[in-house]
Amino acid sequence: MTSQATRNKLVLRLREKGISDKRVLQAIADVPRHLYVDEALSSRAYEDTALPIGLGQTISQPYIVALMTQELLKNGIPKKVLEVGTGSGYQAAVLAQLVSQVFSVERIEKLLREARRKFHRTAQRNIYTRHADGRLGWPTQAPFDAIILTAAGTELEEDLLDQLADGACLIAPLGDAISQRLVKYTRQADDFKREELCDVSFVPLLSGLS
Repeated sequence: MTSQATRNKLVLRLREKGISDKRVLQAIADVPRHLYVDEALSSRAYEDTALPIGLGQTISQPYIVALMTQELLKNGIPKKVLEVGTGSGYQAAVLAQLVSQVFSVERIEKLLREARRKFHRTAQRNIYTRHADGRLGWPTQAPFDAIILTAAGTELEEDLLDQLADGACLIAPLGDAISQRLVKYTRQADDFKREELCDVSFVPLLSGLS
């Protein structure tokens, strides 16, 4: 159920759905998603679906992880990426195969502790984590070459846009519990080009720590 052949089948499904970047497909093939889901759900780890990870959170659907990562790489490979919402750690682990540094912020301490254990187990040495309100980003590490949000807000936080380097992009789900769109912003000096990508369904982006 967790063999490389099973991962390769997932990659084939993603390719059929339009994921064409070979670097992203290879990262999906390389990351053991079964280690980032609850053990009771490990038999479903390589289905192309979101799965619960407890505390009202989910591990994102592989297609959405691949799509967001592919969009992030379109203007070149960023060196320094901020992820808002560590969650299971899977999106950060995929990014870590492709970029030099991943800075990931999580507001739920229990989830962050578990993600850190997974990063250690899988020898992910270029992921840096912080227990904090992700809506504020990670100001002391800014600017970032890319920012990715794994939870949906009703509007984009200016603090996050301010932490983008010139020419960098931010990818985020925006909307409410009924309707959400995946949106990409690219910074051009003090302006931000907006591009809508597709409909999505993410957990809400919340403030405060727990």
